[in-house]
Amino acid sequence: MSKEYETVIGLEVHVELATKTKIFCGCPTAFGGLPNTHTCPVCTGMPGTLPVLNKQVVEYAIAVGLATGCSITRYCRFDRKNYFYPDNPQNYQISQLYLPICRDGGVEIETPSGKKSIGIHEIHMEEDAGKLIHDEWEGCSLVDFNRSGIPLIEIVSEPDMRSAEEVIAYLDKLRMIIQYLGASDCKLNEGSMRADVNLSVREAGTRAFGTRTEMKNLNSFKAIARAIEGEKARQVGLLEAGKPIIQETRRWDDAKGDSYAMRSKEDAQDYRYFPDPDLTPVEISDAWIQKIRERQPELHTEKQARYKSEYGLPDYDAKILTSSKRLADLFEATAKLCHNPKKASNWLMGETMRLLKEQEMEPEDIRFSPVNLAKLIALTEEGSLNSTVAKEVFEKVFQEDADPVAYVETHGLKMVRDEGFLQRTVAQVIQDNPKSVADYKNGKEKAVGFLVGQTMKAMKGKADPGMVNRILKEMLKSQ
Repeated sequence: MSKEYETVIGLEVHVELATKTKIFCGCPTAFGGLPNTHTCPVCTGMPGTLPVLNKQVVEYAIAVGLATGCSITRYCRFDRKNYFYPDNPQNYQISQLYLPICRDGGVEIETPSGKKSIGIHEIHMEEDAGKLIHDEWEGCSLVDFNRSGIPLIEIVSEPDMRSAEEVIAYLDKLRMIIQYLGASDCKLNEGSMRADVNLSVREAGTRAFGTRTEMKNLNSFKAIARAIEGEKARQVGLLEAGKPIIQETRRWDDAKGDSYAMRSKEDAQDYRYFPDPDLTPVEISDAWIQKIRERQPELHTEKQARYKSEYGLPDYDAKILTSSKRLADLFEATAKLCHNPKKASNWLMGETMRLLKEQEMEPEDIRFSPVNLAKLIALTEEGSLNSTVAKEVFEKVFQEDADPVAYVETHGLKMVRDEGFLQRTVAQVIQDNPKSVADYKNGKEKAVGFLVGQTMKAMKGKADPGMVNRILKEMLKSQ
């Protein structure tokens, strides 16, 4: 009888903070740019340079800590983590080991299996390293220090997760909280949110942890889920074969669906941590914390409850709309302009989500304005557009943020409501389709649908199908 195994997972989530400048210098943090152009003597580790702490980094870290139920360390400091690697110009990283800024928090996740609390061991501030670019053609590696000194918070969870499903729910919850706070855009594809997965397996029912490995190079939720399943299978296979699991750092290759060992896993003493002598400790007063607490925005769980009570939206609508800060902001602004929350919700949850999926975009990539969506809703409400034409116009709004009123006017898309004109068109359709007319008179109700379609085609879609249907039936009965 084969043994059953349980997966034990903890995460180290690195989040690039949305400050305009780096953590210890005045260089810009903007994504992109030519290699080594967002640099200065401080973030490239030149001898004799001194770091100066960016206050906004501390405030973002406190804000995330408060939103995740952490206690804030009133007296915290920075430490040097010493290691030698080409993308680390100082040969040490400024981080926090002994007195991290936030500790002992947690978030509640929801999966099909139910609700569960995931503990947060700590959140600490640190600087990012540079980036190595491996040129296989030339057979060399190049280094770009633009990312060196970008401010990070590292959110270290407790080993409370047991499946890829729980991991994704936890990451999604963290991402929503941080985006709502405005602390980061959390774009995994740009590296502003990165997760390292610490995973071990043990026999079901046992309490002792197995030997863990750390999985790196994970830049999408799908890759994270695949890496977890792959590493679980690898470790179970080793245990079943009676082989030991080595504590090590592994790199996941998502294209190959496999991982490989990078290095043995180091302990804290291997980094020879010691307090950074160039940075004074940070003293955080109760008044400072209270000031940040008062600035905290409405988070998605609170917003979800308000959407149901204030706008009368069903639970499903409220959940989808608050799943992204960009969607929520767009919904609220549109609802305020068009005075019809349900219509605003329908357009965002229907056509918007469809186009996002088709074009493989995230809600954060939406570029159209609430003003233009509200104008489109107004055009449909006043009967100037039928639903088919409205969807065509919306595609232009979605792609180009086109003004729907101007677009409809320029392209002559406004719905024809001239009953006399419609009657003449319907009469011509009846004359051109004697078989369908005969079918209708012989009791085949579906024939009306064909005649309505022919009329809409003749009108180039610029007619009210309901109005066409009524006129058709009236004229067919009178024959």
